[in-house]
Amino acid sequence: MSIEEIKSQLQAELPTLLQQDMGFRLWLEDLIRRTAVSSERFDDRFDRVLRELAADREAQKRKWDEQNRKWDEQNRKWDEQNRKWDEQNRKWDEQNRHLAEQNRKWDEQNRINHQLLDEIRQARTRHEQSIGALGARWGLASEASFRSALKGILEKSFGVEVINVNEFDDEGTVFGVPDQVEIDIIVRNGHLILCELKSSMSKSDIYTFERKVQYYQRRHGREVSRKLVISPMVRPEARPVAERLGIEVFGYAEDVENL
Repeated sequence: MSIEEIKSQLQAELPTLLQQDMGFRLWLEDLIRRTAVSSERFDDRFDRVLRELAADREAQKRKWDEQNRKWDEQNRKWDEQNRKWDEQNRKWDEQNRHLAEQNRKWDEQNRINHQLLDEIRQARTRHEQSIGALGARWGLASEASFRSALKGILEKSFGVEVINVNEFDDEGTVFGVPDQVEIDIIVRNGHLILCELKSSMSKSDIYTFERKVQYYQRRHGREVSRKLVISPMVRPEARPVAERLGIEVFGYAEDVENL
């Protein structure tokens, strides 16, 4: 700003400034008094004062500009930091949404897995029940077929007579209560042989057969020559019981060739 411009501005603003700012007015009066006694002309002094004011004003402006620049720089840094925070918050929100979606998928997969396991358990239970029922029906049918097949083999191949006796045990000797008792009898050369023909034999079946033998001997007053068990499936724990009770165990009909 030139001297002439400063003068023009002072002429326009100084009267108002002197009226409004008492401190500035006193300072200017003191400055004029101090400079009035100098040997320099008043105009030169006044010009110098104006230059000092302009320099002071320019220095103040530079300070304000520098301060504003610092504030702008700080605001820029804050804006950049806020932008980073916003970006980080956006990433966290995105990550949280991703985790929530992943948790939802895991929960859904776990629900499906539990449902599938329940269905597998139910299916296995149904299959086991079906197999058990089928096995029971097959056991009944196969045992009758097994008895008929063994009867035919023994009678045709070994010259013996196989008699199936079905009597009522009114004393409950065999089963503990009165019930029907089925006994297979083999007769050869006048010898009475009691036989249990079954598709499978357990330890309890051996004891039951022994009670059948005792029942038959007491009821008919006849001594049994031999006690035989013929079965393709004899459980291991049944064999020692049979041996102790004097019951002969044969796995197949062909094993009784030396009857």
